[in-house]
Amino acid sequence: MADSAFFCPLSHEGVLAVRGADASKFLQGQLTCNLNYLSETQASLGARCTQKGRMQSSFRILLQGDGVVLAMASELLEPQLADLKKYAVFSKSKLTDESAAWVRFGLVNADPALASLGLELPAETDSVARRDALIVIRVSPGRAELWVPAEQAESVRSQLAAHLQQAALNEWLLGQIRAGIGQVMPQTRELFIPQMLNLQAVGGVSFKKGCYTGQEIVARMQYLGKLKRRLYRLRLDAAEIPEPGTPLFSPSHNSSIGEVVIAAKADRTIELLAVLQAEAADSGDVHIGTLEGPGLHLLDLPYTLDRDREIQR
Repeated sequence: MADSAFFCPLSHEGVLAVRGADASKFLQGQLTCNLNYLSETQASLGARCTQKGRMQSSFRILLQGDGVVLAMASELLEPQLADLKKYAVFSKSKLTDESAAWVRFGLVNADPALASLGLELPAETDSVARRDALIVIRVSPGRAELWVPAEQAESVRSQLAAHLQQAALNEWLLGQIRAGIGQVMPQTRELFIPQMLNLQAVGGVSFKKGCYTGQEIVARMQYLGKLKRRLYRLRLDAAEIPEPGTPLFSPSHNSSIGEVVIAAKADRTIELLAVLQAEAADSGDVHIGTLEGPGLHLLDLPYTLDRDREIQR
């Protein structure tokens, strides 16, 4: 179903809001993305790192009202909120959990349904359209996120259901995997630097914005080109979906050579994104769970890594 027209509630994520006069200024020193690029018509992916460049969270961020809102894995929201508040004490900004204020829907091949809501969304990734309190973001070709105030959610759901079938969250995640968009989950918190998830290839890292927490490590990795692990898309011929963080192995190595990032069912197989050592991926002999576990098969990603282009952002 991942390529057909459908909608589904994005129940796996929460919304962190940062509001106030200093909201963007405060976050500019905390996040990998450049908040100066955000506008009423432009959103972004991004991440927040430790001093060592390891991602504590990844998210989609957009302007809303008197600040910004970030959608991330629900389990990461509370620890991120608590940690960010420590740094915001001298800033004119207020940080809150706004998960209950929003209902978010994932939409696939649903532009006619959006048009029925009065939303005309450009095709370009990260573009944003708004109508009254509704917000929609193009997250990859054919895929969009619709943000709806909670009090309007049932009405909007009914209008979507008049045009589209409702699908399970798995179908949305499968589309995310095929778009090559990794995501930090609770099991992989502080495990990856942004380039391991190819975040710089999908617009989530700015190398021109200046300092932010972990920036020195992230920039050094980009300019010196010493990254040994990166994101790959793979197929697993199995019935059970592996959890994020599940280790991957190769017979030519004595220890784990990578970890699962996210996975979803695809017909009779499973597709997943995983961070792998490039050398092991090139060998084509990768197994999940143990050295004797099921084998994985490499699939294409819809983008290429281009360091020269990436550093221009």
